[in-house]
Amino acid sequence: MFDTLSDRLSAAFKNLRGKGKLTDADIEATTREIRIALLEADVALPVVREFIAKIRERASGAEVRGGLNPAQQVIKIVNEELVGILGGETRELRMAKRPPTVIMLAGLQGAGKTTLAGKLAKWLKETKHQTPMLVAADLQRPNAVTQLQVVGERAGVPVFAPEPGNGVGDPVDVARQAMDEARSKQHSVVIVDTAGRLGVDEELMKQAADIRDAVNPDEILFVVDAMIGQDAVVTAQAFLDGVGFDGVVLSKLDGDARGGAALSIAQVTGRQVMFASNGEKLEDFDVFHPDRMASRILGMGDVMSLIEQAERTFDAESAAKTAAKLQKKGGKDFTLDDFLAQMQSVRKMGPLTKIFGMLPGASQFKDQLENFDEREIDRIEAVIHSMTPAERTDPTIINGSRRARIAKGSGTEVATVSGLVERFFEARKMMAAMASGKGIPGMPGMPGMPGGGARKAKQQQAKKGKKRGSGNPAKRAGGAPQPQEPQPGQLPAAFGGGQNGGDFELPDDLKKMLGGQ
Repeated sequence: MFDTLSDRLSAAFKNLRGKGKLTDADIEATTREIRIALLEADVALPVVREFIAKIRERASGAEVRGGLNPAQQVIKIVNEELVGILGGETRELRMAKRPPTVIMLAGLQGAGKTTLAGKLAKWLKETKHQTPMLVAADLQRPNAVTQLQVVGERAGVPVFAPEPGNGVGDPVDVARQAMDEARSKQHSVVIVDTAGRLGVDEELMKQAADIRDAVNPDEILFVVDAMIGQDAVVTAQAFLDGVGFDGVVLSKLDGDARGGAALSIAQVTGRQVMFASNGEKLEDFDVFHPDRMASRILGMGDVMSLIEQAERTFDAESAAKTAAKLQKKGGKDFTLDDFLAQMQSVRKMGPLTKIFGMLPGASQFKDQLENFDEREIDRIEAVIHSMTPAERTDPTIINGSRRARIAKGSGTEVATVSGLVERFFEARKMMAAMASGKGIPGMPGMPGMPGGGARKAKQQQAKKGKKRGSGNPAKRAGGAPQPQEPQPGQLPAAFGGGQNGGDFELPDDLKKMLGGQ
């Protein structure tokens, strides 16, 4: 969603590189580019004006210090102001002192409230260890009750739906009954899904206000479609005046809209964005961290979210067993079955393009990530599943005839099978070296690298045998050999090249990985 904004901001910062200090002209040109980027992202005009004014004021008074060049200084300022616009610190849900905690969802029709109710319930159940219950108080939209029941079943959460909906029943009465049901069944959280409309009207506001008064919610969350742009601010302000809400949930963040809603709502309404929904699956739901979102927008990645996602997905016990296999016998106990299990664990974290997109600097490879074919992983799985247990345990026995059989069974080419086996051996060698703390095999200067210790010993020996030079500069200049420039294809002396490093060659396994001959 923020790709266009990220690209424009990156372009604005490039013009500052190499400058010794910020001039008024530099600041004016940069803030102009940032203003255009925000307006193109559909950020509300009052928000843009305030944002640019703060950046201009801070940049004008800032001097390059602490090792930051002008580009880094401006990025730092923009990052801090973005965090402020997005709400500052992450806000947690307020839980009631005496259960149940009541959470009411409000918003326009089509914003994704019903799906989000299931996502929130699943998140509370698995992350916060609560016992949530969903309440079907949307009795207007056709099949809204049925949809919530399906979502609740997928999330493994009970749904209170005494009325069939489709225009039948009183939503306020359903909300009241739900509170009695939650107390009798000892549910710790009640999530009330309310009706939406195609536009803001008095009937919607009155019904939502009546439900609010009936259940006295601890949190009212306004669910807004992140793709509606400037209208998001208008709608949010109308709900704030008519019903009131405590926090905002952005849905459909995986869309191709320009993302201005996310940058506008918190600033205009004074209510923080608390959650973000970015897909159709119930797992596609995250706590909204302003600092991490600002980091993503500026192309600096989101490593913390990636780590948290990995911790939720990976099994610590199986990961420990895999690490033990890699540390013993040079990793030879690590089989294709283990390789497949690790790959499947990574896939559980979500699409690989999304995972790689959280890494710092991933914006430079945006085109490659967009063109990455997720089905390649399916093909790898098909090849491994077409092998016998003996072949998966010991891939060295896979000869030409076996490769032909595996290729036929997986619907791939023999070259695909051969490539997978070769990549597996390379990956196993690298992972085994890293797991044992020896560094990456074949990388000069890394711990455990062949030749690294020998080179150091050779240098020490040369140092011991070297005579002390003359104190006369003329004699010293005439007798001492001058350092030579490295020849084409030769490493500099500092890296083992020159006179003593002329015989340096990349190890064969690294040559192979880099595509060399």
